[in-house]
Amino acid sequence: MRIATIVQSYPPAISGASLISQSLAEGMARRGHEVLVLAASDRRVPYRNTQGSLRVEFLRSQPNPLRARQNFFSWWNPALKPHLRKFRPQILHLHDPLTVGPVWLSANKDWGIPVVVTIHQLPWFVSAYLPDLPGFRSSVERLLWAYGSWVDRRSQHMVTPTKTIAEEIEKCGGFRPSVIDNGVDLDLFYPAAGHTDDSRSLFQKYGLDPALPVILHVGRLDQEKRVDLVLRAAARAMARAPAQLLVVGDGKERTRLVELAVTLRIRERTRFTGFIANDGDLPALYRHADVFALASEIETQGIVLLEAMASGLPVVAVAATCIPEVVHHGENGYLVAPGDDGSMAGWLEAILADPDRRRCLGMAGRRVAQGHSRCVCLDQYESLYERLAATYPVPETVFRRRFRWVSAAF
Repeated sequence: MRIATIVQSYPPAISGASLISQSLAEGMARRGHEVLVLAASDRRVPYRNTQGSLRVEFLRSQPNPLRARQNFFSWWNPALKPHLRKFRPQILHLHDPLTVGPVWLSANKDWGIPVVVTIHQLPWFVSAYLPDLPGFRSSVERLLWAYGSWVDRRSQHMVTPTKTIAEEIEKCGGFRPSVIDNGVDLDLFYPAAGHTDDSRSLFQKYGLDPALPVILHVGRLDQEKRVDLVLRAAARAMARAPAQLLVVGDGKERTRLVELAVTLRIRERTRFTGFIANDGDLPALYRHADVFALASEIETQGIVLLEAMASGLPVVAVAATCIPEVVHHGENGYLVAPGDDGSMAGWLEAILADPDRRRCLGMAGRRVAQGHSRCVCLDQYESLYERLAATYPVPETVFRRRFRWVSAAF
């Protein structure tokens, strides 16, 4: 099959959608499909990467004012039409339906390409970036739900990664997407056999004390991720139990979070690494940490939770959105109320103080993660693509038709 993917962020730019779309594109290419990815250029100017049957076209872009080190392209970018026409996709997969929806409208209406839409964010994730004016955010959310329902009626298939999010979309948007797990690479993320020379060199590289257990957080350092609560909880736990905090990731809040660590008097035992890639030291850092903490309330699956559990880490997280689907209180970690850094601190302290409990929780987490294999995700998407390609075949001659940017379709 020929599969075209359109996504705003794609590695080296980092977001949840970028990593998921990369995993899917590379996985389909390894299975023998031709894959084209159209994404915003991290350099602002166009360039191309090719690996076997996977081609990534980075399009001319502008900086995203809401995300650190991320860019975006406009839906009327003149390069989109020639790339799609030349590639002649049998499937078009959108990971950003809000910003590239008009591309889908034109491709679907003029060329009849079957469209798959993956939902990575809910309307209130978007409205969190807007000014907190009376009634403004709620009005925007209503418009976004209406837009989502409209997109659902015009796409061939909509997907979201968890049952909780699918139910929320059905309740608020009036339509029910199917569920396909994003999955985790179990060959990349796995438990450590024990502290080795590798762990000592890793600790030295990141300025960690090998004598102290590690509280780990991985994710974007942006306001909606509530990393400040992780710092506050860690500070309380570290006041009563010897430990250190490792914060992996980058974002607009990084400077403020470093200042908060100073205020909380944990700066000397806290390391901010910036972004670390999956093909770099990240899997090893998971393996050699002792507990994982997450305070985000906006996850649609929480890939970092699955990575932590696959690596044998117990987890302390908030009971919000889909998180209870993977974090089972008392089995592989503990759940706290959103915003409750006191309870998070208490569970962190309890885990740090009890190596046997830590080991049992970590083993249970690994078993949960094994039910979310990346291979199953690829199998399900491949089956979906094949079914849609057979149901909505695109004749070779269809790409001779005129391709319109369809403001009229609205």
